[in-house]
Amino acid sequence: MALSLQTSSAVPLRAAFSQDSARDATSVSAAFALRAATTRGSQSCVRAGNATAQRQQWRSLKVAASSATTAEPAVEEASVLRVIISGAPASGKGTQCEEIVKKYGLAHISTGDLLRDEVARGTESGRQAKAFMDAGQLVPDQLVIDMVRARLSHPDAQHKGWLLDGFPRSPAQAQALEEVGVVPDVFLLLQVPDSILVDRVVGRRLDPETNRIYHLTFSPPESQEVSARLIQRSDDTEEKALARVEVYKQHVTHVVNAYREKLVEVDGNRGKHEVFADITSALDKAKTDKQAAAAGAGSEAWRGMPTRLNDIPHSREIRQYFYDDACAAAVSAVEAGKQRIKLECLIPELNPQMDVYRIGTLLELMRELAFTFARKGKRVKVCVQGSMGSGIFAGMPLQLAGTRRLLEAMDWGEEVSHRIVLGSVGAAEVAPEDDVVIIMAPQNAVGNCILDDLQAMVEAAAPRPVIILNPRLKDLPSAAGVMQVSGRAERVAFTETFELCYLMRLLYLSGTQYPILGALRMRYPDPYEIYKRVDISFGVERYDLMASLPSLPSSADISDAFAGKTPRSQTQPEGIWGWLSKVF
Repeated sequence: MALSLQTSSAVPLRAAFSQDSARDATSVSAAFALRAATTRGSQSCVRAGNATAQRQQWRSLKVAASSATTAEPAVEEASVLRVIISGAPASGKGTQCEEIVKKYGLAHISTGDLLRDEVARGTESGRQAKAFMDAGQLVPDQLVIDMVRARLSHPDAQHKGWLLDGFPRSPAQAQALEEVGVVPDVFLLLQVPDSILVDRVVGRRLDPETNRIYHLTFSPPESQEVSARLIQRSDDTEEKALARVEVYKQHVTHVVNAYREKLVEVDGNRGKHEVFADITSALDKAKTDKQAAAAGAGSEAWRGMPTRLNDIPHSREIRQYFYDDACAAAVSAVEAGKQRIKLECLIPELNPQMDVYRIGTLLELMRELAFTFARKGKRVKVCVQGSMGSGIFAGMPLQLAGTRRLLEAMDWGEEVSHRIVLGSVGAAEVAPEDDVVIIMAPQNAVGNCILDDLQAMVEAAAPRPVIILNPRLKDLPSAAGVMQVSGRAERVAFTETFELCYLMRLLYLSGTQYPILGALRMRYPDPYEIYKRVDISFGVERYDLMASLPSLPSSADISDAFAGKTPRSQTQPEGIWGWLSKVF
């Protein structure tokens, strides 16, 4: 859902789809096929400033959505599999897809087939794709994604499950699927040595009369007559095969990282029956695990800490784990009567000091927080600071540049959007009907301090809770290069009134960001937990809980815990004897 821009700082949210569609988390049929058209149509109406036309567009799209869902509603079944398969050219992926569809009855979705079908039927998407193909250009990601979304909305994919063949091919495509809830149960990756791939390509021959593919070694023609008319396709040369393999390898690494927790690697350098036996084992296990989870046996997605946190982008499951963790802490703190609450979730994608920081992940976490309270019937004010200073000195922290527009463009759903309002930072932003205020990454900029506006807003909201998410409130140099000294004690005292109710921070050697040594976690009202990362084998790791402490541990405490000792803050005596032990 895209929101129209308004001049007022507080923007009430509106949802794009019907309430039934928003509530039915398992059915994408009402949304997939229409979301792209909805976005394009609504944007054109916003640009024209024609509210009546926009309302008419929504009505026509809702009618289309209603007619698209008149068939039997999609039902989430534990036995339905959702699979992505990836492999280099000539890895045997096509053969394995045939076997998978034959055994499991999944809807086979190939982007190549989709493009050819759309072009053949003369659809709008097909005409757009044909224009690019005729010009010798790649079909844009968004156009392919729209086609895939629409195909996934068909009843066969909804009821039988689906097999995505060679898609997504890029991180952007993987992210786009995750954003609309398309997550596989298994990501199959066929691994074949480059030299074998080239041999398979170079030996391929095409029968121009039947379009059947043969191989001179592995699948030779059945007669001399057929052999005589076989031809080699122009792109089945060693040079072009190597080029295609290299392009595939460049992209697949990033896609694999997005699905690391679902990854099953299969040795494709064997006979097709041996390969399929491994695939069958993986898919049967995924189905069993899914059925167990539906029965309640797998209610916890993670036990302890998620692993492979240096793999970027984080998988949807990893991100959701930390979203749920932070939201649970916030709810507990609010229910306990806390009024000034600080949440610090600093996994790599949420740590602005790391080069893998992603503003989209922070926006997702912000939305999850807002949803959590809105679903409890609260009116939530979601705030991001605006420009600070005046004249040529006006500006804002780079981390927050453009975030207001991104928040306005996000899909906030129909069910709770009426309870969520966007605002800025300041006392005037607090409305009498606001129940909870959430501020995203408030921070000072060089020469400008956000704390005055923040303090005024907190006081105006009292006794209602104010939650600051990933704040950075340390003093910064002024424009003249002189540290802000005047009033610093008061600013420090104010920032310390926020109680840390959630902390997730990875531990590294001082001055480095690799490798991860462990993690420090606290979720109110639980104690602080020190985890140590342990390598089990290549690519396999776990996080062991080493210690739990009632207060924020020091570096010495963490070192002691890693060494298997009791943290020294827990061994020192309390009271007068503790004080004397520190003196002497």
